[in-house]
Order: sequence, then C-alpha cells, then structure tokens
Amino acid sequence: MSKPTVVLVHGAFADSSSWTGVAAKLQELGYPVVAVANPLRGVESDAAYVADVVNGVSGPVVLAGHSYGGALISRAATSTPNVRALVYIAAFQPDAGESVFELSGRHPGAKLGPETTNVLVHDGQPELSIKPEDFAEVFAADVPAATAAIMAVTQRPVAEQALAAPFDGTPAWTKLPSWTLVANQDNAIPAAAQEFMAERASSTVRRIDASHAVAVSQPEVVAEVIVAAATGTE
Repeated sequence: MSKPTVVLVHGAFADSSSWTGVAAKLQELGYPVVAVANPLRGVESDAAYVADVVNGVSGPVVLAGHSYGGALISRAATSTPNVRALVYIAAFQPDAGESVFELSGRHPGAKLGPETTNVLVHDGQPELSIKPEDFAEVFAADVPAATAAIMAVTQRPVAEQALAAPFDGTPAWTKLPSWTLVANQDNAIPAAAQEFMAERASSTVRRIDASHAVAVSQPEVVAEVIVAAATGTE
C-alpha cells in the first residue's frame, strides 16, 4: 500500500524551512512530503490556500500544522476530502468563535505579547514579528543559539488580523482523527493551553520537553507523531 502524502503547514514567525529536519526524516521513511508556503495573512484566506494545495495532491493526505498552522488545518480540512488525519505540533486547535490571541492568553505562561513583538504597518494593516532579542526565549529556547539567531532574522511577519480573527465554522477536528504533540516548555503557546485543546478534540497526545520550535529542536519526535497518524488511519 502506498504511503499518504504528508502536507506540512508552518505557523507565524517561521517559514517552510522550519520543517527541514522533519521532512528529511519522513522522506527517509518513504513518505511524500509537501511543505506549504503559508501566506500568514488571515485564517480564511490562508486556509483556502492550504486547501488548494491539499486538493492538488493525488491520494490520501496527513495534514500537519505548527502553531498558527493548526488553526489553518482545522479550517482547510473541512473542504479537503482526501485528508485522513490531522496532526497538531505545538499548535492551536480552535473551536468556533475562538481566536489565536484568545487561546494563547487563556492560560498563564505565554511570553509572546506586546513587550516581545514589533509592529509594522503594511498597506494599512499591522504586521507582527518577534523582537530579535526576545526570539530565542519566546520561540526557540532549546535550539542552538546560532540557529535561533538566524531564525530570528529570517522570521516571516504575520498579519495581526490572522491572530485576532475568530475561527468561523465547525473545525475539522470534530470529524477527523487527530494527533497532538504538546511542547512542555513552550513559551508561545502554554502547554496547559495545548493540553486543553487536545483533550477537547479527543486527540491522541504525546508530550515532550521542548520549546515552541519543537520541529527544529526535535524533528525525529515530530516525525514519529506524524507517522503514528499515518499508520493509525490506514
């Protein structure tokens, strides 16, 4: 039996290169991989873009999202009949009416906020990025310092509206099986928030002592969770 294609969706303040180690491991195991270039403009438009990519894939798909990417796969998979499983990697699993901002602030511990972000107004819309001097602590505390420094200067800003807009409609995790990797040392999305969302979605949960950038610091473990989802839905 051929293996499903794994579609990877990065989150805010990152790009597709954040999946490099994960993609390499999955390819070694024979999985076709697509890493989506997330526009980071808004949940509805970004999710539509992800859905277009997924619907262009022949055969079954395992759809994985990191951080804000979790909100996108929750929306995109409502219009992608070839998705067999959802995988949340230190990610948001919003329900109707919830925003990324609201979920990240629901539990204490998040260090991502006005004090650690820069705001750039582009075409009349504010965009957010993490201050370079705060990037490692907020996003990548267990990543080698030199790597975290490069990630800080290559991060992609996210439109504020993408994080503030309420999720519209019924999320795909209510109908599809899901797996969640909780990063216990996450300073962007508190582990308690990840646990709450995973329990609500009845996800199969694995936990690891890692930062928000767990796909960079622990790519083998992330790949293992994705493979568990792929094999668990054959």
